[in-house]
Amino acid sequence: MIDEERQLWRHGDVECVMVSCCSGAELQVRKAGEIVLRELFPLKSDLYERANDLRAEYSAAEAKSSL
Repeated sequence: MIDEERQLWRHGDVECVMVSCCSGAELQVRKAGEIVLRELFPLKSDLYERANDLRAEYSAAEAKSSL
């Protein structure tokens, strides 16, 4: 079976991707194509919640760095 990959959000060169397969879903945060964070979730709903939290964190960090 082929894993399915879906981009959830992107901020500059940082992207959050969901990779789903039969055993659950993996959340990956990639910077310039390199995986910097990888977390496994049995439920996609939990993965989406975590992705939203990470989006808020990265948005806040980006806003601070632009001041």
